[in-house]
Amino acid sequence: MAKQLVIEVDDETYEQLARLAAGGHAELQQFAAQRLTADLARLRFDEAARSFAADHGAAFAARFGAGEQGRAAA
Repeated sequence: MAKQLVIEVDDETYEQLARLAAGGHAELQQFAAQRLTADLARLRFDEAARSFAADHGAAFAARFGAGEQGRAAA
């Protein structure tokens, strides 16, 4: 179920969002929601990757080697 979120942004941020939305032929509200959703998805992915590397990186490196960078993903 979708929720509504009301936020305040400064004029510069609003204008940039409006330009980006217009360039993508989207409504401002729709564009801002899509951008926020995508940014949060990326943050969740990054957090999960860091957690996985912290939990399993040493074992992976021990079994398969550390690779060209000399370390497992960190």
